[in-house]
Amino acid sequence: MVGGGETGAPLVSERRRALAGPSGWAGLVHNRRIFAITVFASIGGLLYGYNQGVFSGVLAMHSFDQRMASAVDNSGTKGWLVSILELGAWVGVLLTGYTADKLSRKYAIFLAVVVFCIGVVVQTAAERPSSIYGGRFITGLGVGSLSMAVPLYNAEIAPPEVRGSLVALQQLGITFGIMVSFWIDYGTNYIGGTGDGQSEAAWRIPLALQLVPAIILGIGILFMPFSPRWLVNQGRDDEALAVLSRARGLPPDSDLVQIEFLEIRAQYIFEQETSAIKFPHLQDGSRSSNFKLGFYDYLSLLRNRSLLVRVAVGSLTMFFQQWTGINAILYYAPSIFQDLGLTGNSNSLLATGVVGITMFLATIPAVIWIDKVGRKPVLISGAFIMAACHFIVAILTGLFHDSWKAHVAAGWVACVFVWIFAIAFGYSWGPCAWVLVAEIWPLSVRGKGVSIASSSNWMNNFIVGQVTPTMLEHLGFGTFVFFGVFSLMGGIFIMIFVPETKNLTLEEMDGVFGDTQGLASADQARQHAIHKRLGLLMDDGGSEKGGTRASGSDEKHENISKQE
Repeated sequence: MVGGGETGAPLVSERRRALAGPSGWAGLVHNRRIFAITVFASIGGLLYGYNQGVFSGVLAMHSFDQRMASAVDNSGTKGWLVSILELGAWVGVLLTGYTADKLSRKYAIFLAVVVFCIGVVVQTAAERPSSIYGGRFITGLGVGSLSMAVPLYNAEIAPPEVRGSLVALQQLGITFGIMVSFWIDYGTNYIGGTGDGQSEAAWRIPLALQLVPAIILGIGILFMPFSPRWLVNQGRDDEALAVLSRARGLPPDSDLVQIEFLEIRAQYIFEQETSAIKFPHLQDGSRSSNFKLGFYDYLSLLRNRSLLVRVAVGSLTMFFQQWTGINAILYYAPSIFQDLGLTGNSNSLLATGVVGITMFLATIPAVIWIDKVGRKPVLISGAFIMAACHFIVAILTGLFHDSWKAHVAAGWVACVFVWIFAIAFGYSWGPCAWVLVAEIWPLSVRGKGVSIASSSNWMNNFIVGQVTPTMLEHLGFGTFVFFGVFSLMGGIFIMIFVPETKNLTLEEMDGVFGDTQGLASADQARQHAIHKRLGLLMDDGGSEKGGTRASGSDEKHENISKQE
């Protein structure tokens, strides 16, 4: 409750904010140990992005087409070569909620890396399409798990003042991986030539190179600290306090470490009490009861009108993110550029590499703009720019698809608008859609809500990857019209149905989503009571209104009160 509790009393968390370092780039330097840990963990994002981008170049390589001709020559089976990874990722996301809680965040990352590596080995050694299908599904399980476990780990180990920037490293890692993969494809495409003499190393090497960062992440994560939040959830409070102390570079009894630890404890107690209030008949701690608790938590999202609206907003935002056509571009960019008149596989791969660079660079300022400009302007402008790019490319393709050689300039104009499309996605729907779907929920259902939105993202990603080759074959320039219409619809959807969430408190979020019961207010009132019990709430004079300290020391708590 910002600024105070029932009587306007200041929270000890305000003392924590006073003790904490700066935010932004200065905050990252100030928290350089945590910055280094989260940068390392974000190799998981690089794996996701690299895997997403590398296969588009592989599909365009002559030696791969020769080896996998039975799958590549048919648009339906070609779609499965790409989309089966997203199907695996969808399953991986759903499984990670359990593994991250049961094994820990860092061991969930390690397990995901092991699964990822198995899939990569199967693909790299593939002699027939069945191995590619199986390997990409297994790799997808790992990718999906990493896409959820890495930002979860980063968020839980990061100080509040730089949490947004550190979590955003995941998206930056993804776009960096896409960029790198495109240029590696471009380089290895020349191994043995680009025609009939091309060596199979041209596509096996870029696939195998995924193992390098994966092994580094898998081994290194074992030496990283556990999430302090997970440790508290396991009742390992002393270890959590030690992790916070080492991560912040401060002694365990320092004010900052003590207050942050108690805030984590307060959130844990809040979730336990919320569960007990909502489902008192499922509190025996048995495995079946825990399973039912999870099921009823998801069901509660559909029973409350306000939460159902938020489920629709989150799921449809991710639906429109995928149907902008971004992954159609990423997966099939070389083929698309060839269709736009760039003759020669090398030229199409070169143009694809520019897509990676533009999207990566556009993602960087997005982190800076989003809190100043707001979510809606960023998403709406990005959607309309992407729609315009699709329509222009569709017009040029419809006019000149049979005569690109005589209209080279028109072909390059079409390519430029594909690059502009990548820029528009990079600054808008890439990072901003994830920010929006993470902040619309009350605390008590946030994890479940984000999980549903994530599953919507991956399922629609799967469908796009599956249908795009068939669309390109049978619709031609109509494919761009199709994605342009959906981009336009996405912008209109945000404009009409999605409220601006910038700087809104949880109580205000209830209001804009028409929640007459005030779910967030009830959550805040419960948190207020817990803060009082743990000693996180002070009265106006600075005296204690709660009584529990992480160290058990009343004298330490008095010192914080006096410094208020």
